[in-house]
Amino acid sequence: MKVKMGDQTRNLFAVWYEDNVVRLIDQRKIPEALEIYTAKDSDEIAFAIKDMVVRGAPAIGVTAAYGLAMANLSGEDMEKAVDKISKTRPTAFDLFKAISYMKSNNFDLGAALRYSKEITGRCKKIGEIGNTIIKDRSRILTHCKAGALAVVDWGTALAPMRIANSAGKKITVLVDETRPRMQGARLTAWELEQEGIEHYIIADNAAGYYMSHGEVDLAIVGADRIAANGDFANKIGTYEKAVLAKENNVPFYVAAPGSTFDFSLKSGEGIPIEERHEDEVLKIGNIRVANSGSRSKNPAFDVTPSKYVTAFITEYGMFDPSSLKSLKSKMDADLFMR
Repeated sequence: MKVKMGDQTRNLFAVWYEDNVVRLIDQRKIPEALEIYTAKDSDEIAFAIKDMVVRGAPAIGVTAAYGLAMANLSGEDMEKAVDKISKTRPTAFDLFKAISYMKSNNFDLGAALRYSKEITGRCKKIGEIGNTIIKDRSRILTHCKAGALAVVDWGTALAPMRIANSAGKKITVLVDETRPRMQGARLTAWELEQEGIEHYIIADNAAGYYMSHGEVDLAIVGADRIAANGDFANKIGTYEKAVLAKENNVPFYVAAPGSTFDFSLKSGEGIPIEERHEDEVLKIGNIRVANSGSRSKNPAFDVTPSKYVTAFITEYGMFDPSSLKSLKSKMDADLFMR
């Protein structure tokens, strides 16, 4: 991804392996600072995933793959290492896809490197396919953060926007702030600014206003887990955006690699929803904004029924919810996805 550093622009990955450690752009610090978090063992990898140093299902999977390779290299009990990493973020299916991949490849470091390269290439393909639905001067709504920071490079929901921008299309992106962690305002907007893509941060509850006034041409979001019938989990607030899009005749697309599809689940009812600490709602940064006697509930994700999805944008092509059996057939024939 492009990263502006002073008067220079560099290309960085969200997560990479070098010199026997894993380095990650610390997403807790953006946009105030660009800092690199260094993980030297599987405990620090587990912390990075759990504490949201790294975010986004594909990037979590890549980080987990590196963590298991490090555990293997250091002679850890691999059953315990797998258990430790699998408990970090239960909703993101890419985490479990990466664990399965590493198990089948004997937790080899070379396998982790291949996994990272494979996921990145697939997300670039998502961008190329998704670009076909973006017209010049399209106004696009997105929710949460599904850019390069969520993968390793390119992103999922943002990949089509990147490709469209590089193709010379003038687009405008409306970025939901995405409470309570503000991934849209803090991370998505930062990535779009690095790429020079016109965008506006909007309050989460303003999306309906813009859709009802005809100021949104399409919505593209990412996903953390997609069931066999097309129900999908994504950052909390996605469900209401999909309902509003349907009500206002705005096409609603989900961009995700095959690694995010969990065909073992018949519907979204089986997707586990992570509950995070209530302070994420009660505080902004270190400042409490709620009165001292109030508590909060903080589900990190919600599940959007497939009936609200126009199509899934994948590396295999675009599929509406009724055609996911065709997608599964393509994935079954793909050795990487087995």
